[in-house]
Amino acid sequence: VQLQASGGGLAQAGGSLRLSCQASGRAPTKYGVGWFRQAPGNEREFVAAVSWSDGNTRYADSVKGRFTVSRDNAKNTVYLQMNSLKVEDTAVYYCAANSQMPAASMYSYWGQGTLVTVSS
Repeated sequence: VQLQASGGGLAQAGGSLRLSCQASGRAPTKYGVGWFRQAPGNEREFVAAVSWSDGNTRYADSVKGRFTVSRDNAKNTVYLQMNSLKVEDTAVYYCAANSQMPAASMYSYWGQGTLVTVSS
């Protein structure tokens, strides 16, 4: 499985961005996809995850109510809609497969990361 993350950029606090994660190669139909982020000097942290099969989702407390993760099975693409962005959301965002767990060690495949910068 190869993962390509995109959609990062610069946003103002309170604004929105949508990240995409395109999966290719062996179809990850049995897997879930997670989003993680890593800010400079910090460890990589879980953001959200979605199941390919039933769309079941889970979120970190820090993004609940602001971020929405979804998937389009026909396009093998997972999205992360980020609303009400905060300065502290600034980080490199990574998508990863094949789990829905909030631990990076549970994922076998990682995308290259996309930078999100939120200005005040």
